[in-house]
Amino acid sequence: MGDGVELGLRALALPGFLALRWWSQQGRVADAAQPRPRASLGLAMKVALDEFFFATEVVTLRLIAGQERHRIAHEVRSALRLYAKRGWLARPALYHRTPPALERTRFQASSASGVAFEQLSFESGYEPHLGEPGRRRWLSYDANRTAHAWIVRHPGPERPWVVCIPGFRMGNPTVDFTGFRVAWLHEELGLNVAVPVLPFHGPRRVGRRGGDGWLSGDFLDTVHAQAQAVWDARRVIRWLRREGAPSIAAYGVSLGGYTTGLLAALEPELDCVVAGIPAACFLGLARWNAPPLLLRAAERFGFEWERVERLLTVVSPLAFAPRVPQERLYLYAGMADRLAPPHQALELWRHWGEPRLAWYHGSHVSFLFEPDVEALLLEAFRDTGVLGRRPRIRAA
Repeated sequence: MGDGVELGLRALALPGFLALRWWSQQGRVADAAQPRPRASLGLAMKVALDEFFFATEVVTLRLIAGQERHRIAHEVRSALRLYAKRGWLARPALYHRTPPALERTRFQASSASGVAFEQLSFESGYEPHLGEPGRRRWLSYDANRTAHAWIVRHPGPERPWVVCIPGFRMGNPTVDFTGFRVAWLHEELGLNVAVPVLPFHGPRRVGRRGGDGWLSGDFLDTVHAQAQAVWDARRVIRWLRREGAPSIAAYGVSLGGYTTGLLAALEPELDCVVAGIPAACFLGLARWNAPPLLLRAAERFGFEWERVERLLTVVSPLAFAPRVPQERLYLYAGMADRLAPPHQALELWRHWGEPRLAWYHGSHVSFLFEPDVEALLLEAFRDTGVLGRRPRIRAA
């Protein structure tokens, strides 16, 4: 079947799928801690942005062939045996190795959206564990082996840094600078900014679109993508410390909020952590966004969800106790989020011991222009001392 014909058939089936998804969500009981949004035309337009994004994902989703399903199921079972043997399921932190310091770096000057920046590139160095299923396939993704980060910094003495972890389908400097309001962070707040590019995104992509392969149903690739995302971010953070950063905040949105949740468990010296509209559980997202009928059908085709949930333990922020003190942890969430629904943020909030959580009256995509998001960021950076720290003069 040609790509055009397949795309057309998916577009025809899309209204029925979205209706079934909406109907299946109506009977679910909302969390008591979740505030209810006020119905309005403005809110409806914000929700429509989420639905449009979701529709584009459904239409372009790669279908997994029968032979691949058998291979994926075999990898999941083999990985679980290995993970149990090595104690990673009981103590997931053992799965994550401490990355080495950056030694060889390359910088290239560029600009996007009126912001001058440097593109930092370095060899990621991440490899799945020896004997781990999917290792050879992962190492074959050549473009992904080089890590990148957008660096926006002031000349002169070192200033506080905010490491912005992008969400799914980001990884382009124009998109990232818009999503994180980098000009505001850099020019108005006076911060230095580093934006690591996630595996499979931007110049690291291995499919037609940035992000292809991360949430495709190839579950060992998902584990390795998430483990590498944390590995690369930690290497950037260690480089900033060596450069003399007086303080470092980590701020992630959506999938980046998930990654930031892991950073809070692995990098105790972060001065501030903000998880925005965070995903907290990949399988929970699948259960929210896919009608139960389709999930049961997928299980009959070999996707054993209980095993998948156990597999993802090693990269789940809900499986790790945060090591950053509670007073440095912050979250924000949209009351009408249709992509990473409010209960995802609430799960991470409870797991973190119920730190500061700000709600805004909007959807997932609308975080881009919500004043409550800006207010929460200002509060977090000020209260943790990231704003107001005196610049540190780099040693000669």
